[in-house]
Amino acid sequence: MDAFVATGVPHVVVTHLAAPNLKEWAEKLATVSAPGISTPVLSKTLFLKPKGGKDDPILVTSLESTTFGINPFAKSLGNKEARMAADDLIASVLKVDKSSVTPFALANVADKSKVTVVVDTALLSDPKAHIGFKAFTDDKTVFVKASDFKAFLESNKIAYNSYDFSTLGAPRTPAAPVAKGAAPAPAAAQSSAAAVASDEAKVQIGIEVGKSEDFPKWYQQVLKKTEMLEYYDVSGCYILRPWSFRIWKEVQKWFGGKIEDLGVEDCYFPIFVSKRALEKEKDHIEGFAPEVAWVTKAGETDLETPIAVRPTSETVMYPAYANWIRSHRDLPVRLNQWNNVVRWEFKHPQPFLRTREFLWQEGHTAFATKEEADAEVLQILDLYARVYEELLAVPVVKGKKSEKEKFAGGLYTTTVEGFVPTTGRGIQGATSHCLGNNFANMFDITFEDEDKVVKKVWQNSWGLSTRVIGVMVMVHGDDKGLVLPPRVAALQVVVIPVGITASTTDADRKKIAEKADEIVSMLKDAGIRAKADTRNYTPGHKFNHWEMRGVPIRLEVGPKDIQSKSFRAVRRDGPRETAVSHVPEDDLVNAVNTLLSTIQRDMYISAKKERDAHLIRLETWDKFVSTLDAKNLVLVPWCERTECEDDVKERSSKSSEPTDEKAPSMGAKTLCIPFEQPKENPLVPGVTKCFACGQNAKSYTLFGRSY
Repeated sequence: MDAFVATGVPHVVVTHLAAPNLKEWAEKLATVSAPGISTPVLSKTLFLKPKGGKDDPILVTSLESTTFGINPFAKSLGNKEARMAADDLIASVLKVDKSSVTPFALANVADKSKVTVVVDTALLSDPKAHIGFKAFTDDKTVFVKASDFKAFLESNKIAYNSYDFSTLGAPRTPAAPVAKGAAPAPAAAQSSAAAVASDEAKVQIGIEVGKSEDFPKWYQQVLKKTEMLEYYDVSGCYILRPWSFRIWKEVQKWFGGKIEDLGVEDCYFPIFVSKRALEKEKDHIEGFAPEVAWVTKAGETDLETPIAVRPTSETVMYPAYANWIRSHRDLPVRLNQWNNVVRWEFKHPQPFLRTREFLWQEGHTAFATKEEADAEVLQILDLYARVYEELLAVPVVKGKKSEKEKFAGGLYTTTVEGFVPTTGRGIQGATSHCLGNNFANMFDITFEDEDKVVKKVWQNSWGLSTRVIGVMVMVHGDDKGLVLPPRVAALQVVVIPVGITASTTDADRKKIAEKADEIVSMLKDAGIRAKADTRNYTPGHKFNHWEMRGVPIRLEVGPKDIQSKSFRAVRRDGPRETAVSHVPEDDLVNAVNTLLSTIQRDMYISAKKERDAHLIRLETWDKFVSTLDAKNLVLVPWCERTECEDDVKERSSKSSEPTDEKAPSMGAKTLCIPFEQPKENPLVPGVTKCFACGQNAKSYTLFGRSY
């Protein structure tokens, strides 16, 4: 609001009861007086992003009553289809959050030619009309004269298009009441509260787009509407809400216990790293240089030497290792920390997948021998595979990264690779690196062995991040929202009272509520995460609410269920025809536990079956690109040369696959060299040829387009 006032635009502020949506805005405004306002009209402002990434964003301000299709509108301006702009784009371009999007935010834009501005002709038709803007706070409406609004645009040199929305067939229907004492708005500038309510319901309830129809928008809506995360005003950073953070806690609990059993101890090192330490390992810093965030000032004072925010902790931790390790008796050192890291340089952040700050665990270990280090690399990789397959029900391929794709400064990198069928893209799930002696050489980490010989330690590092949540959502989610694997779901069972009508007595209502609470207590005592939804909503509303949030089991408790001592259980996963069963009260805990285990198993089987159907083996180049374009991963014989890998990427990028700015289309890259090589018609050294260059193949390698 302060930023708006600073524009100097003459205005009147009307205070009213809080109105979180459009329908309530008109209703709340009608209950208050608005002296000095004549001919009021209500407006709305949308900020749109054309698909494809090349066209400028569009800011459109229209009558609040104007309804129009976004895609036909965008095309009428000569753009491709468009979508509502993401919160981070709003923040980076307009310098405001989504609740403050008005044309006045254009004052914050340095190069105003980079935003296409469209104004509804009906808004400017009467210079004396007061235009109402719902922004800044829910309990205030800002009214600006049409003439002053136009003067603002002209004085700020904002070129705008006057647009007649009637050319798109946009209806303008009778208005909801405006403020008391204000003259009624012209018929062309009025709105239907019922229509607004209908539109609001669509916005607030349920996922509006199919998973296969518009995957980026689907993903964004699922995360936001299921309260997994909230957008933040620093681009690429997100608020993890309890519904998603509980998933991370379950991963932490399981994986933390497993590595503790291996002898790994938790610790914590500072988030800052000196420039001197960061630049010690040349290959390492070259790999991370574009992503490093630097602290250069303290208050108004420039720092003498910039300090980096850790992109990873090798260079933070290893100076300490050099101090701690002196003898073979000090080894092994096996430390892990759960922390956050910052990697800054990229254009299109994606929640959980590609973020500027993310949570992870990073293990850093030192051994006396390469054999010990090699063994641990695979131990950790197996645990990562189990996180995905046993906890998240997501199948992965274990393998080794190519020289080009390995960790910067490492000896070799192993990985677990996932697959998102809807986009046909692979995704790196977690990595376990053998660093060899590289960092020991840089930081002089040595020990004296039993024969008094001074040697360099062998080191590993390994990490798993909150990316696991994004992969899980993408693989299992459907058009209705989340589908959560029971082992990581914040809530495994929701108990919902049903069968209550107007004729249900108070005694029967109480009996149903008590039975629901009793069931929840039984389940909780057995270690099952459960709750009863006794909110004052219809059962249908509750069904939709928890279905969208992916709760694995819904138990329904009504008079008939209590009488029969058997409760209707509805699974969130799978088709409707197999989703319903009944669990007996006298074996409730066992039946629910069995059902949860069945859901977990079935989700993994289903995901693996779909992944396997998209993992195609080829021997030659001729069908390689077309197979990729059909949303597949490709297993091919490969020579393992970096020059060949670069050539494959360049040649496959010439495909005609459409570009999606938020999941960049690119040439194929190596995902991994799978540890499990084909047993049928295996590679024959010296005989099997590389699919791309014709030289001798060294392995069958998994290629794909990737996040």
